[in-house]
Amino acid sequence: MASSLTTGSPSSAHEKTLFGHPIGLATLFMTEMWERFSYYGMRALLVLYLVSGGTDAATGSQGGGLGFKMGVATAIYSVYVAMVYLMAMPGGWFGDRVWGARKTVTIAGCVIMAGHVALALPGQISFFAGLLLVAVGSGLLKANISTMVGHLYNGPDDPRRDGGFTLFYVGINLGAFGAPWVIGIVGEVVNWHLGFLLAAIGMGAGLVMFLVFGRTLSPESSVVPHPLSDSERNGLIVKAVAVFAIVAAFYGTVTAMGMFTINWALYPITIAGLIIPVTVLVRIKRDKDLSAPEQSKMTAYIWFFVAAAVFWMIYDQGGSTLSLFADSKTGSIFGWTPSTVLYQALNPLFVMALAPLFAWLWLWLARKNQEPNTIVKFAMGLVLVGASFFIFIVPMSMAGDGTKVSPMWLVSIYMIQTIAELCLSPVGLSVTTKMAPRKYASQMMGVWFLAVTAGDCTTGLLSLAGVDLNGTWVIAFQAAAAVLAGFAVYSYRQKVKGLMGDVH
Repeated sequence: MASSLTTGSPSSAHEKTLFGHPIGLATLFMTEMWERFSYYGMRALLVLYLVSGGTDAATGSQGGGLGFKMGVATAIYSVYVAMVYLMAMPGGWFGDRVWGARKTVTIAGCVIMAGHVALALPGQISFFAGLLLVAVGSGLLKANISTMVGHLYNGPDDPRRDGGFTLFYVGINLGAFGAPWVIGIVGEVVNWHLGFLLAAIGMGAGLVMFLVFGRTLSPESSVVPHPLSDSERNGLIVKAVAVFAIVAAFYGTVTAMGMFTINWALYPITIAGLIIPVTVLVRIKRDKDLSAPEQSKMTAYIWFFVAAAVFWMIYDQGGSTLSLFADSKTGSIFGWTPSTVLYQALNPLFVMALAPLFAWLWLWLARKNQEPNTIVKFAMGLVLVGASFFIFIVPMSMAGDGTKVSPMWLVSIYMIQTIAELCLSPVGLSVTTKMAPRKYASQMMGVWFLAVTAGDCTTGLLSLAGVDLNGTWVIAFQAAAAVLAGFAVYSYRQKVKGLMGDVH
């Protein structure tokens, strides 16, 4: 990474730089840092607020929440996270076809801020409206701000490009690390809605920086690469109005009949979150325009997609199942009892500490011709995330009689899951770009995010079906599923490698 900060720019000699990178990287770094600060701060509070005031809230916690049961709270959390990643695909489409990346990010920031303001207001209607706005806004922003980082550099061969994305990733984790210490603690200890308001202020700070220093960004970010024709635009408006009318009529009828419950909203979204990824993959796989090598690579990619969905099913429970366990079952360490929200700072802390080590490790092994290939890294990530849940069974058993367990159990689980993430997530992003068919090159990153949607929707569906995700046998089943998936990927590595063709 040091070399990427000192390499001279191949672009114009008059380009303004900071540590060798385009000055616009600082603008996007700060925008993303504040957006992630708001997102992860709110996410740290979410399940705790949902159960607060109900029978599943921790003893002595403040009231004022929505009083949901643990299973419903987990389902809402899972559906929310799934929607964020589901919206990344249409978010990229809006950037490509309607507004351009820069305008889409501006609108997304306003939508996110409005969502957090709605969360800061009491009442279920404003809460769920706010949750929807934050999910939609985060999805719109997610794909486009990364695209804007790429616009700062002179194509994929710019030697500073990888270093720029690495620094951008640091911004994500800085925001995620700081959020629980500010938004989380204020919300959990002082007032839930004040915490949500701080999230709105955080997003506002990022939006102001983005607008004030927008002149540092590439002019390419303001361009709409493939604008809709008038006929396409009119057709989409008609379809959107028709869908909205049908949905509004259906839910209006259900509400008028006095039948509406939260499950009427959660079930359709959860099922759609499982159907949409399958539909998208099938549509791409069956496209007659794909060449034989591209068809083969898509068959191999399905292996990675399914494996990633299993991984995210477990990993994203760090903010729900593990957080609820921490809220009621963990005690003190060296006389200090950490706030529940602070456990959400562990993952970004471990990412910042371990990511440079992993980057060095892969390079060192590559020089010795011993670096694990993509398939093996995926298998390692699955086995490790499964192992983390096998370890989770131990403190769950210890806490079965009401005993408070050491926080170090959860610290170790989050650390193992972060190591698993570093084995699988960056590799998944890389292999997605390498294996993307030419026709779907700009859409495949959204397809990768659909694996997160599928994993979280699986968790949500289990919760809605009444499955106790804090039950020992359920944790053991998920752990076994991940480990077996890892061994399956490893066992069939030669077959998958053959399908991948020239991708390694």
